[in-house]
Amino acid sequence: MADTDTGVADANTPTGARARNLVVLDMAGTTVSDGGLVERAFERAAERLGVEPGSADHTAKLQYVRDTMGESKISVFRHLFGTEDLAVRANTAFEEAYGELVDGGLIAPVPGARETIEKLRVDGRTVVLTTGFARVTQDAILDALGWRELADLTLCPADAGGRGRPYPDMVLAAFLRTGAVADVRDAVVVGDTAYDMLSGVRAGAGIVAGVLTGAHGREALTANGATHVLGSVAELPALLAESA
Repeated sequence: MADTDTGVADANTPTGARARNLVVLDMAGTTVSDGGLVERAFERAAERLGVEPGSADHTAKLQYVRDTMGESKISVFRHLFGTEDLAVRANTAFEEAYGELVDGGLIAPVPGARETIEKLRVDGRTVVLTTGFARVTQDAILDALGWRELADLTLCPADAGGRGRPYPDMVLAAFLRTGAVADVRDAVVVGDTAYDMLSGVRAGAGIVAGVLTGAHGREALTANGATHVLGSVAELPALLAESA
């Protein structure tokens, strides 16, 4: 039974009656449509580091970026460039390029995303927005959309000890920082990539929902632990109402 004062579910509540009062939402591809800006920003960053456009090396690196959508960007660059110095330089160049593109107006909410977040909060749920980007880029996105006050909390990998997805750290940080639920099984994790799904599963979230508005399709989402696959985040309130 939920605590009538706090909305926090009792730790002994059966799974079928859980309040689901903590919702952890990914940004790019899930609540935010960036029109392929990750790839465009990577291409600019790679060129700044001497990766020749059109080369086999460029093609291979770009494919790896596509394959690892959702993973912490610094982790991606560590794999691609081999040394910490080069990874940091690549990540800095990527964040600068992405910020320039965001400032150029090439970003928008996924249809219905803002309304969904507002609905979830009206319903008494705590909403946390997460990203694999650095804080400076996350803030640029929030500012561009006018979303600074939209969610209860925003988290990037640095806010959770430095490890982004597929580690469970950001979900667990949301659980610990908000105190919105007594049991992590009452948490809901929503994202568009396999890495989002792995993060939710590893954290122990009760609902790990994939959406089809971003990088990965239904097969990849379900193969990596999605409990539900939605057309978009706009379908989330109905899912939570059904699972109450």
